[in-house]
Amino acid sequence: MKESFGENPLHLKSLNHISLVCKSIEESMDFYRNVLGFAPVRRPGSFDFNGAWLFGYGIGIHLLQSEDPENMPKKGVINPKDNHISFQCESMGAVEKKLKEMEMNYVRQRVEEGGIYVEQLFFHDPDGFMVEICNCDNLPVIPIAGEMVRSCSRVNLQQQQQQQQQIPVVRTG
Repeated sequence: MKESFGENPLHLKSLNHISLVCKSIEESMDFYRNVLGFAPVRRPGSFDFNGAWLFGYGIGIHLLQSEDPENMPKKGVINPKDNHISFQCESMGAVEKKLKEMEMNYVRQRVEEGGIYVEQLFFHDPDGFMVEICNCDNLPVIPIAGEMVRSCSRVNLQQQQQQQQQIPVVRTG
């Protein structure tokens, strides 16, 4: 069955959380709190395994203690084509400055599409899971069907909707 852009067959509302298996809950908590600004939140006391929950930017991160931390894969080269989670930021310069102050290794990339540029910074969490910080809201999200232009940010989406409402309709005939 062919689905068009915007249909919601499972009636989803939003991304709730991602779960990450960690070598050290404490080290990962420190990273997600102090580097990315997530806040710890209460998790169900009925869980019989070590972990921690954090929340920020409308999503949760659930950290799960590895059952075999010594055999977890080691960090590799930072590869922007690897699995990652991406966050939009207010200032790429401020993010890059902070990463340098924290002496974090990162890779910088620049993407161009139709004269629109997106800056990206990629780095690893303590367990090698990749994080991207970008100004992706510069790039509109355009459905393949071409029905409606959307943006990664709500601000740009609201501006686009306002612009569409201001376009006068000319009727002939």
